Formats: sequence, C-alpha cells, structure tokens
Amino acid sequence: MKKISTLFLTLLFSFSMLANVSQSEKDALVKLYQSTNGQQWKVKWDLLAPVSTWYGVKVQDEKVIAVHLADNNLVGEIPSDIVNLVSLQELDLHKNQISGTIPSAIGKLKDMKVLNLSFNKLTGSIPSSVCEMSNLKDLELYMNALSGELPLQIGALSQLEILSLFNNEIVGEIPNSLYDIKTIKTLLLNSNKLVGELSRDVENMTALENLSLFDNKMIGQVPFELENLNNLKEMNISYNKFNGLVSKDLAVLDTLNMTMLNEQGITVLLNVSMDRNSAIVSED
Repeated sequence: MKKISTLFLTLLFSFSMLANVSQSEKDALVKLYQSTNGQQWKVKWDLLAPVSTWYGVKVQDEKVIAVHLADNNLVGEIPSDIVNLVSLQELDLHKNQISGTIPSAIGKLKDMKVLNLSFNKLTGSIPSSVCEMSNLKDLELYMNALSGELPLQIGALSQLEILSLFNNEIVGEIPNSLYDIKTIKTLLLNSNKLVGELSRDVENMTALENLSLFDNKMIGQVPFELENLNNLKEMNISYNKFNGLVSKDLAVLDTLNMTMLNEQGITVLLNVSMDRNSAIVSED
C-alpha cells in the first residue's frame, strides 16, 4: 500500500512538472524569442521543454505571470503578440538592445504591475493604452529614444509609485492628470525636452520622495507648493528656465542649488530668499 501511495505521489509530481500554459501564451513567448534573436541570448530557452522551465519565465496556475530577461542580449523588437500573455504582471527587459516601438495595444495587459523596458533602443511615443493598466505600480522606460508627448490620461495610473522616463526625447508639457497620482514616490523626467510650467498642483503628489526634472526646457516660477511635500527627500529641477525667487529650503533641497539657463543659454542661480520656509512668488 505504501508503494502504491509513493508511486501515486511520484506520478502526481511528474504531472505537475509537465503542466503547461495555454497554447496562445506559449506562442506569444516563442514569438518574443524569435523576434529578439533568441539563439543569441546569453541564456536561451529550450523550446521543447515545459514553459515553466524557461529562463526568466514565472508560471502560476498554468498562467505566465512574469517575464524577467534583463541584460540577456535581446536584439530585435517586442512583438505585438506579447499582449496574449493576458495574466502577465511583470515584464522586465531592462538593458538589452530592443528597438522599434512599444506595442500600441500593450494596455490590454490589465494585470501588469511592473513594466521595465529601460536601457534599450526604443523609439516612437509612449502608447496611450499604457494608461489602461490600472494596476501598474512601476513604469520604467528610461534610457531609450522615445519621443512624442506624455499620454494625457497618464493620471489614470492611480496606483503608480515609480515613473522613470529620463534620457529620452519626450516633448510637450507635463499633463495635468499626472499631478493627480497621489501614490507616486519617484518621478524622474530629467533629460528630455519638456516645456511649460511646473503646476502648483504638484502638491497633490503627497507621497513624492524623489523629483527630477533636470535638463529640460521648463519655464515659470518654481511653485512654492513644493515645500508642502513632506516626504520629498531628493530633488533636481536645475538646468531649466525657471525664474523668480525660491526659498532657502527649496534651494538646499535641489541637487544643483537651482542652477538655471537664461534666454542666452548662460547658467544662472535663482535668487534665494533669506527666510526659510518662505513662500515668495516673484513678480518677474
């Protein structure tokens, strides 16, 4: 009887190991492998083995919930088939050589919590469908060649904690909806081509800890409402065209002490009020 029980458990374990994902999900992964030159990856997939054994792929309840392929020499483009991984929660393709655009329908991945496509060669704009990922907490697209404006409805990402888009070619103004994200802790938009003013509504981002707008083309008064962000620990808004007076508290908080560029492209320091915690608006 004991031998029968042992044999049953062995067979059950073997069956669970062979349990696989749906054909559509497997096909989507194979398409990713083929589209990014899988034969040249640092760690390759054995396409004849169960999907659950593939490097970087996490399977739960026979569904693919995570793909982690950072720094694995992926060369090529992200296939549109990626949206067939309907239960995907994490996609990390950081530090590869992926080119092309972000699939326009990527917003169909409703369960996505972490999307990291940073340090690649992506071009084009950020698809507006990204704003449909209501569970997204971490969006990292930095160090690419993304262009266009930020999606107007980006504020729909109401659970977002990290938005890291630095070192791209993003243009236009910061959408007003972005200031509605109360959960955001890290906002890195530096080294782009952003214009316009930093809204006073920035004070709505009460969880904000790190703000970087360094090296853009933003203008106007530095909003004193920044001082109301009690969790703000690090800030760099220098090398823009902000003007007017700032308080000593804000100047100290800024990494480069509010070094701006004037109309002639010459670096200048903003005037600092001698009173700490002083919310002074310039008349300039």
